[in-house]
Amino acid sequence: MRLKTKLIIAAALIVVLPFILILLVLLLFGPSIRIGELAAIAGILMITSLANTFWLSRGMTEPINELNRAMQHIRDGDFEYRLIDTGRMLPGKKEQHGEIGEIYRSYEDMRLRLKESAEEKISHEQQNQELVSNISHDLKTPITTIKGYAEGLLEGVADTPEKREKYLRTIVNKAEDMNRLINELTLYSSIDANRIPYHFQKIPVADYFSDCVDEVGMDLESRGVKLDYANLTSPDTLIIADPEQLSRVVNNIIGNSVKYLGRDDGTGRIEIRILDEVDAIRVEIEDNGIGIAQKDLANIFDRFYRTDQSRGSRVGGSGIGLSIVKKIIEDHGGYIWATSKEGEGTTMHIVLRKYIENTEQGAVT
Repeated sequence: MRLKTKLIIAAALIVVLPFILILLVLLLFGPSIRIGELAAIAGILMITSLANTFWLSRGMTEPINELNRAMQHIRDGDFEYRLIDTGRMLPGKKEQHGEIGEIYRSYEDMRLRLKESAEEKISHEQQNQELVSNISHDLKTPITTIKGYAEGLLEGVADTPEKREKYLRTIVNKAEDMNRLINELTLYSSIDANRIPYHFQKIPVADYFSDCVDEVGMDLESRGVKLDYANLTSPDTLIIADPEQLSRVVNNIIGNSVKYLGRDDGTGRIEIRILDEVDAIRVEIEDNGIGIAQKDLANIFDRFYRTDQSRGSRVGGSGIGLSIVKKIIEDHGGYIWATSKEGEGTTMHIVLRKYIENTEQGAVT
C-alpha cells in the first residue's frame, strides 16, 4: 500500500473516530449532554484532524514525490537536478531537516558522485580516442619511410655501400620509433590499471648510466646528434630502482629531445650529467633544441598535453611520454621537473635518493 493511501486512511480514521466516540457518549449519558457542546467538540476534532492531515501531506508525501522526480532525472542521465537548498517543498525553508533532510543529502551526495563518474568516463573516452588518433598518425610516418627505403634497396637505388648503410640505418631508426610508440601504448594501459611491473634492486649509478649512454649513443650518432656525458658521483654510489623502467625514463626523455631539436645540420647536442646531492643524485638531461614556452612548462608532464609546437609540427607525439616518465620517477620515490628557454633548449632534472646502508644497525635508507 502506498504511503499516501495509508495517510488518507489514517486521516479518515481521525475524522470518523470522534463521531463514533460522540455516539457512544450519547448512548451512555443520554440527553444530559447538550447538542451544542457535542457539535463544538466535533468541530474542533475535525479541524485538528484536517490540519494534521495537511501537515503530514506537506511534510512527507510531497518531499517523497520530489525525491521520486529527482530519481527519474538520474535515470535519464540528468545529474544537474538538485534537491538540497532548493526551497521547492517547504516555502520559506532552504533545506529539509530530519529524516527527509538526510535522504535529500544522501541523494545529493549520490548525484555528485554519479556526475563526477560520468564526467571522468567521458574524459577517459576522449583521451583514449585522442591517444589512438595520435599514435595512428605517428605510426604512418615511420611506416612510410621504412617502405620507401626498403623499396629503394630492392630497386637498387642505393647503389653504393654508403647509401645502403644509410638506408638500413634509417630503417632501423624508424623501426625504433615505432617500437617506442607501441611501448608507450602498452605502458599507458598498465598505468591506467595501476599495474606497472617493478623489480627494484640496488644499482651502481656509475655503471648503470654509463651503459645507458653507450646504448643510446649509437642511435644518436646515426641521427647526427652529439652526446656528452659526465658523472660527478663517487664510484660506489648506489640507488634502489627498477633498471628497465629507469632506462625507459632516460630513453623517453632523450627521444623527446631528439624530436624537438629542430636541427638537421649535425649541430644537435644532448648532454647527460649525474650530479651528487649529498643524500640523493640528480640526473640532468639537457638539449639545445627549440625549447618550451613558459606557459607550457608547468603542463608538459600532464597526460595527453602537447605544446603548440608539437601540435603544429610534423613530429606529432602521443602526448603520454612525459606523463609516463613522471609516474615512474614518482613510483621510485623521486621527483622530476623541467627548465627551458625558447630557442636555446630544455633541461630535465630528475632527483633519486641514494641507497645508504647503516652498518651499525643493519638498516637501509
